[in-house]
Amino acid sequence: MPDELFDLKAGYVNFKNPIALAPMGGITDSDFANKHAADAGLVILGGYNLDEKTQSAASDMIARGREEFIAEDPFKFIEQEIMAVSTGAAVAVNVRSTSIGPLLKAAAIAKDAGAILELDAHCRQEEMTSIGTGQALLYNIPLLTELIKKIKGTGVVLSVKVRGNVVDDLQLTREIESAGADILHLDAMMEGAGADLKLIMSIRDSTRMFLICNNSVTDPGTAKDMFSRGADMVSVARGVLENPALISHLVKNVTILHEDMGWYNAPKHVCRGEGDLRGLTFCCLPVKQCPVHGKIKTLGLTAQEFVDIKMEFAKGTILEYGDSTCFGSLVWCCKISKPCFLRDGVLETLGLSDAEYMRLKKELADHILENVKPR
Repeated sequence: MPDELFDLKAGYVNFKNPIALAPMGGITDSDFANKHAADAGLVILGGYNLDEKTQSAASDMIARGREEFIAEDPFKFIEQEIMAVSTGAAVAVNVRSTSIGPLLKAAAIAKDAGAILELDAHCRQEEMTSIGTGQALLYNIPLLTELIKKIKGTGVVLSVKVRGNVVDDLQLTREIESAGADILHLDAMMEGAGADLKLIMSIRDSTRMFLICNNSVTDPGTAKDMFSRGADMVSVARGVLENPALISHLVKNVTILHEDMGWYNAPKHVCRGEGDLRGLTFCCLPVKQCPVHGKIKTLGLTAQEFVDIKMEFAKGTILEYGDSTCFGSLVWCCKISKPCFLRDGVLETLGLSDAEYMRLKKELADHILENVKPR
């Protein structure tokens, strides 16, 4: 499978596909990644504890039966672990520290290795939160944003892993993006079971950061649910322990989908109330009451301005054609997965494949969002 099939990147890092191995303390090291994530586009090692306080907290966690990483020289260990990943995947290291110095040192190591540094604002174990790391950072936004700004000063590609439904998620996302992070790694946890898909959609609508989503990804269906709400990538954790072949299965499935459909994380339709802002690419002419008007308003557009943006993009492209469709142009036509003999007849006449049509629709979605910014 060619690495350029998905054309996914964050800063200087390229991903061969949108499936990641998530960090699991005491579990996700290079040996585990090489064995269980040979096909992944990204492996996130760790979490690694960088300073005396986090190492001590990890020791306490191990004493009560949890698995954690402890190293005499965590920086040498991180460097060795990055280089030991032999799968061809991009590599990230998830880290914790109670002070900035060790984070900057780890960032320099990651950058030199062409890897990503991931700041852990996710761990909810009391030993870590009581010393101000992990999920405690979600309650201390000034400190979190200060850490992000200083880490980004090293030039490293930075991911921030957070747990959803803990604080005001949209405000948190805006602060993390404004501080300069490249990637948001969201554990879309909600009470009960499964991932909070509405949260994923809301966060997708509020940020342009590369978005990795996590929680209960156990099969292609659960991954597709996240992709269709705006995830650029999904990460897998405990599911790999239960099914060692899970990542390979997910990669195979999403690759076939992308080859056939042309847009692996195409959004749902806005009119169903499930589509994120990218779904505006599939919306018909806004001439009746429909959720499209709420999405347009979110972008600060009038209905006419929205029409003008779409028609401007269509000029000179195949989307301009389609006199026999509902609104006279393919630019107003829906997702290829929705049956429509009018649209399909035009595509057949033009010799345009489903994948080519969807790639044009993705370009249109990008065009809409590049020309307006959500309030």
